Amino acid sequence: MNRNSANRVILVGHIGTPPELKSTKNDQKFAHFTLASNYSWRDAKGEYQDRTDWHRIVCWGNLAEYSKAFVKGQQLYVEGCLRTREWIDGEKKKHYITEVYAEMLTPLGKRKDKDEEGAEAKPDEKTGDEVPF
Repeated sequence: MNRNSANRVILVGHIGTPPELKSTKNDQKFAHFTLASNYSWRDAKGEYQDRTDWHRIVCWGNLAEYSKAFVKGQQLYVEGCLRTREWIDGEKKKHYITEVYAEMLTPLGKRKDKDEEGAEAKPDEKTGDEVPF
């Protein structure tokens, strides 16, 4: 094995789909969710261009349990490695997907709280106080 290589991923982005906790047949817990990261640059005309990339994040065990607290739109730091897996569907067609297997998840910024009914609390424009909508 060549030790002169690395498979490391560091992402900072916003959660697109909330983590979904599941278990394997062997009762091993895992969670998956999407994370959006943005990239901006100036084109040949000097105008700003933006690109959003979507990443599928997978975490296992205690990290999967921990991820249940994250909500859509929350900013998150993710560190891990890339894994590509394949499967064959019912029509015998081969599919591939590349995922980020998370080893560290760190929430960033202010957490979006939810009210008792599950709606996200949003700041009132006049007072700045958070009110549920």
